[in-house]
Amino acid sequence: MNRYKEAGVDVEAGYDLVKRIKKDISATDRLGVIGTIGSFGGMFDLEKLGYKHPVLVSGTDGVGTKLMIAQEMGVNDTIGIDCVAMCVNDVLAQGAEPLFFLDYIATGHNDPEKLAQVVHGVAEGCKQSGSALIGGETAEMPDMYPENEYDLAGFSVGIANKEALLNKNLAQKGDVLIGLPSTGIHSNGFSLVRKILFKDHNFEVTDKPAELEGKSLGEALLTPTKIYVKAVLPLVKKQLLHGIAHITGGGLIENLPRTYNNDLQAEVNVDSWPLQSIFKYLMQEGQLNQHDCLNTFNMGIGLVLLVAEKNVMSVEEQLKQENEQYYKIGQLKKRPDGEDKIIFNGDF
Repeated sequence: MNRYKEAGVDVEAGYDLVKRIKKDISATDRLGVIGTIGSFGGMFDLEKLGYKHPVLVSGTDGVGTKLMIAQEMGVNDTIGIDCVAMCVNDVLAQGAEPLFFLDYIATGHNDPEKLAQVVHGVAEGCKQSGSALIGGETAEMPDMYPENEYDLAGFSVGIANKEALLNKNLAQKGDVLIGLPSTGIHSNGFSLVRKILFKDHNFEVTDKPAELEGKSLGEALLTPTKIYVKAVLPLVKKQLLHGIAHITGGGLIENLPRTYNNDLQAEVNVDSWPLQSIFKYLMQEGQLNQHDCLNTFNMGIGLVLLVAEKNVMSVEEQLKQENEQYYKIGQLKKRPDGEDKIIFNGDF
């Protein structure tokens, strides 16, 4: 008996997992990648990319307690897309092109088939964002995690020319706020979601409320986070944007004001986009007020673009070319003394 395996760590399972994921990893290859999976470090050659004044932009994140729903449902692939999305959308929000990604999986027991599904989702997210999956780590940690559970986190690196980076000094009075729709809750606010649905009401993930139009709760909640790189990066490269807000934890209230200075105020019309059924359902079942929602969830807007009025038409044309839906949700104006950096008109 192998004594390490006796202690709960099966290195052979780790080798099996690497074999299973090689095809998915190779499918994410892109210009700049050096070497193959299995080295001590992932490598990337920046010289091949042609940036004159390159700045690296990095982001790291996990998926939060959405993982608990994925594991209860036995759906382990889409959660990988979520992990990539949370990182690359943040990198994009700084005006950078995502280049490569690394993942970290910690588990109580290495089940190669299940964890290969997770990495398959990570690879899919990398393909959607143009990122290469150049490495990662799977840590088998008995006693730290229950045998059938795992945790997932990731790390993205992107690049931009220094002069093209987006920062809050670019935002100006009169900038139009263009919202790009989310695919649902994305990967934030799930502790509140779980409390409302599974603690306060004792619903099951297999329940199919009429309000969700044929979807089970689990299916609606596990809809992967949208990756915006393909639609938005061309706008960044054409310097058509003054800012990008990725609407994650803290909702519009927390994230939109991060894109402009204190002398400006965002005026947002919450009735300017349709409210998705999952948010209506959560508001109803959780008896949530509008402030609770806007301070916790994306409420159907996953990304907000700050656009000078003169560039709005060009931005709209580019989004239409990418078949990307959008809504004009508000505008920046001079901030009156003593008022908040963001105000909301209308009701959901």
